[in-house]
Amino acid sequence: MVDEAMEQALATMPKCELHLHIEGTLEPDLAFAFAKRNSVALPWASIDELRAQYEFEDLQSFLDLYYALMRTLKTKDDFKDLMVAYLTRANADGVKHAEIFFDPQVHVCTNGLDFNTVLDGLLEGMAIGRERFGITGGLILSIVRDMDIDSANMILDLAQPRKNEILGIGLDSAEVGYPPDRFVDQFERARSFGWHCVAHAGEEGPAAYIRDALDLLHAERIDHGIHIQDDHELLERVVRDGIPLTCCPLSNLRLQVVHDMRKHPIPEFLHEGLMCTVNSDDPAYFGGYVAANYAALADIGMSMEELAALAGNSIDASFASDGRKAQLHAELAAWRTQHGL
Repeated sequence: MVDEAMEQALATMPKCELHLHIEGTLEPDLAFAFAKRNSVALPWASIDELRAQYEFEDLQSFLDLYYALMRTLKTKDDFKDLMVAYLTRANADGVKHAEIFFDPQVHVCTNGLDFNTVLDGLLEGMAIGRERFGITGGLILSIVRDMDIDSANMILDLAQPRKNEILGIGLDSAEVGYPPDRFVDQFERARSFGWHCVAHAGEEGPAAYIRDALDLLHAERIDHGIHIQDDHELLERVVRDGIPLTCCPLSNLRLQVVHDMRKHPIPEFLHEGLMCTVNSDDPAYFGGYVAANYAALADIGMSMEELAALAGNSIDASFASDGRKAQLHAELAAWRTQHGL
């Protein structure tokens, strides 16, 4: 087990978080607070009763709860407060730069909110986080792959006037049955906005989805990518091309993508030369924010040197400017010296 000294060291290690859904940071107590604020009825009588729902058989069982709780988010202040709550936790975990997914299709097309309400609140929260904690970053607009494609096009229409305020496009939600080739037009349009492109692939879906995300969507990073281990030729290509994977160990365990943390492929990925990174995905649901994910890897025997290498990967895999990356690498080097690495 990780001792208190190692936990503290991992929490102070400078790092980036590149796979974080802001809606997935909605803790039960905050969901109840938003529900009360916005007169939204929840089917659970208490926070403890809601917490009891956080046992998932698979991705879909998680998504059902995830979307139900998103209904509590109604106002600009809700989105601002949600972002500030996450960045406060991220700061305590040593996060210096965060590239954060959000799901406007659900907020706008399902829950009837105004796109600008969502974006304004999140951006205000990020500005507060930068002022308070010095955390840099940006927002990645995720296409919800199992929603109607027309809703994705509508969201891009709404986003176009504010394209310079958004960092990139992503692809998330239920993977199986919704392959990357369905979203070629949307990603092409996003590239015309000047956005970076990333995509969830190879979490529950096959390695072929990873290849298609690279070839058809021109993804610069693969989110999850666990099933790349099933295709050695593809793995060699990703190593050769330096394509980062944004891995999420506790998420993979909670959703049964892996059944035992000791069998998680991150150590082997690192050994193979993959630019894998460590992230928390939906930490309110999966049992830990980013430092807890590093600690889970320490628990299975990864060394401080290996964990520091993963933190370095997170800097290199980010879309931060070269100057910001150099600054973060200098901070990580100072941390390494402090800890004798």
